[in-house]
Amino acid sequence: MAMGAVVAGVPDVDGVGGAVAALRAWQYDAAPMQLHPGDVGWFWRSGARATAAALRTWSRGGRVLGRVRKVLPAPRRLARAPKLSAPLEQGGAPFAAPGTLPSTSSTRACARHAESTHQTPQGPPSGRTTGLYGHDLAVGLLDGPRLLRVTTAPDARRDEELARRLLANLTGPGRGVLPEGRVSVEAPAGALVGELLAEAGWDLDEPWTPLRRDLAEPVPAPDVRIEVVGADTAAEFAAVHRSAFDGSRFTAAHWHALAGGSPYADARSLLAYDGQGRAVAGVTVWSAGPGRPGLLEPMGVHRGHRRRGHGRAISVAAASTLRTLGSSTALVCTPSGDTAAVATYRSAGFRACAEVRDRVREAEVRDRIRR
Repeated sequence: MAMGAVVAGVPDVDGVGGAVAALRAWQYDAAPMQLHPGDVGWFWRSGARATAAALRTWSRGGRVLGRVRKVLPAPRRLARAPKLSAPLEQGGAPFAAPGTLPSTSSTRACARHAESTHQTPQGPPSGRTTGLYGHDLAVGLLDGPRLLRVTTAPDARRDEELARRLLANLTGPGRGVLPEGRVSVEAPAGALVGELLAEAGWDLDEPWTPLRRDLAEPVPAPDVRIEVVGADTAAEFAAVHRSAFDGSRFTAAHWHALAGGSPYADARSLLAYDGQGRAVAGVTVWSAGPGRPGLLEPMGVHRGHRRRGHGRAISVAAASTLRTLGSSTALVCTPSGDTAAVATYRSAGFRACAEVRDRVREAEVRDRIRR
């Protein structure tokens, strides 16, 4: 373990690449559902500056290796971790959280080529990723003002100093992460910070269902026409997205913004067309690099063309595209209460995994702590 204090910070635009690189390195097939570089890529629809402002990093090491806009204040004295009733088994109680936009994937939010760059899935990364402040330990994304989605380096899940620093930043006022009142935190299964939040009175939120499709074998071609979205079809993609998600204000300009972000270099947006040439479903897929899990984020079907198999078709196309990009597995996460979405992904060859939940702090928890 590298020596030095854990430092929390907010990257500037030039520093976002380091956080994305760390997230890429931390993806592997046996990992619990966790923050993915594609989540940062989808957030990029709001622009590079907004994306940088939404990121939080926790690193160990005194030498600045990247550009940081702001260092978050450290508590004068980090509270000792409360005694835990029992250590989690590997793969213990999971947490996950929705994003700010409705989706059939983890937002809270093409035809198969003959060749494939699929590689053997990898295990946990063995090395430490060098980033903003020496050695990256954790990266978080404020997916809305009241939700932090955070993950850690695989070998830092049980790092006590990191967990205590995360707890202090998440629960202390003025720590630059979450506001007062009701807030949520997503953390991967087995992360010590989840146990500390539970000890601090944070409850479990609504369940989500992660689904995975192994990409070791070729994926059959979908039974509809699939096109990769480009500048000429961005408006069509945006129209499908707005129809699929109530309240969405997604426009072609948003697509151009995310397509200009660095994570999109390993991504594709797809549109499915029916027999009359109408765009009926859309998805964006995000690779984390060859041999690593890829993400569907988001997937939606036009409200006027549902219950016709288009969700299944675009999900199959998404898996096929990720395999072409070299991904080992296709991942997606959807609210467990959306049984139609879960059924759609199952019909496209995805296997449902154990439900996950985020940790939520109701407003009265802070009041109780103060008293």
